[in-house]
Amino acid sequence: MADDNAGKLLEKYKFEQEAAEEYLIYATKKTEYPKPEFRNRIVVESVSDSIEQAYFWIIDHLKYDWGYTNFIKITDVFAASEQSAFFGVSEQRLATQQEKAATYLRGISEMVKALFQIIRELRIIDERRAYYIDTMEEKSNAMSSEITLKGVWIDQVEGGVKNAASVYGLAQSVGFTILPDLFFRIRVKDMNNLDQAVDAAVDKLEFNEKVKEVLKRKLRQFYEWKKRTYDELTTRRKFIIKYLRQHYETIKLYMGWIKPYLRNIRRLQLDQKKLDSAEMITAFEGSMVEIEVLAKKEDPAYRKFYPCILIHFNYRTKPYMHFTGEGYQRGPIHKGKFDMTMRGYVWSNEHIENYTKMKEEEDLQLMSMINESIKESMDALGDELKHYLMEGGESFDIPKKPKPKGRPGITEPFEALFGGFKDLAGSFGGSKDDKPRKASEDRVATKDEIDKARKTLKTDIYQTYKNYKKMHGMLTWA
Repeated sequence: MADDNAGKLLEKYKFEQEAAEEYLIYATKKTEYPKPEFRNRIVVESVSDSIEQAYFWIIDHLKYDWGYTNFIKITDVFAASEQSAFFGVSEQRLATQQEKAATYLRGISEMVKALFQIIRELRIIDERRAYYIDTMEEKSNAMSSEITLKGVWIDQVEGGVKNAASVYGLAQSVGFTILPDLFFRIRVKDMNNLDQAVDAAVDKLEFNEKVKEVLKRKLRQFYEWKKRTYDELTTRRKFIIKYLRQHYETIKLYMGWIKPYLRNIRRLQLDQKKLDSAEMITAFEGSMVEIEVLAKKEDPAYRKFYPCILIHFNYRTKPYMHFTGEGYQRGPIHKGKFDMTMRGYVWSNEHIENYTKMKEEEDLQLMSMINESIKESMDALGDELKHYLMEGGESFDIPKKPKPKGRPGITEPFEALFGGFKDLAGSFGGSKDDKPRKASEDRVATKDEIDKARKTLKTDIYQTYKNYKKMHGMLTWA
């Protein structure tokens, strides 16, 4: 019996849950499918026909005889008993896919970890560049930023008090005590003519020539360091932003590469529900296959709503090894119980998209967990990551915030009055029933299209059901 999760998932995607009569048990039960317009079911057990023949017969009949040209594979799962030969082959292929996926996952994990280090380095660079920009653009805190940069230069370049030739080291000598005060007080703005600007600023001071000489030398060294380090930080910042975008694109590339492997892992993993079924015995050489395909009839006669047939194949099989003479080829053929259910729907493209999304939500839980973990890591970096990536050329869809409704303006009552006059004049100039009549015509056209699609669907699904039974020698009714 379908669990409550199927009903909640159907309700989430705005589908009504199907309640169908179980085969040979005259009681209805809820399924994990939307409620169909029409439903036909065939259950056959044969030891002569392979399941491949039944599957491709239905697909080709709908395609070539009834014009269903668009087929979407929804489900393709497989289960085999643990002692069967299929189980060993499947597990070997599964291990190969898991190994490749694990390699990419390790690479993604390492790159996401490195992403934090890159953002941290950009933060440090931006913090340092802010002092340079304040002094160069003559902002209100330009003087404090200049003092900060001079302190960095003395501590990191000159070595602070430990170096006797530094500004602080010379201040301990007789006659140079005033040197740190003068060094931090004087500020040169003309960076293009440093020699003349420094000389002009220092020559105004009334101190002995030796102090002024040392001061000129220290200021000249500082401003040259300031100019070169600003250019270096700017160049390094551009390089790191380009590298950040390349790093981000590599993560997205790895995510794209890993998706097929995760999808293959999901398909190669044996379905636990089928393994727990009473029809699957460990010691028996058997397997179970489930296939679900959505067929859509695309015809110019249907503008919005299309006839759609959801075909669900459920096989309980025993594999036979088949040999052919040419090239000594060998391969398995599935034979056994064949259970097919065809459900007919009149769906729009939005319904089809919702159904495929619903199935993806069921099947790709592993991929969603990885996406969520990557997303949480990206969100932990905040808006800074997005800001740096956009600066590097990456584009993001930023939703527009609705404009807040402010207080009514002084002209608003007059605008409403003139708007009322405009509507009144329009009512005299044209027929007042134009819009209602157009909406009514659209509703009638939509209803006619749905009725036509439903009529076509009823014919197609029943004729396919009847023709399959006739072609395979089963009892049929006219």
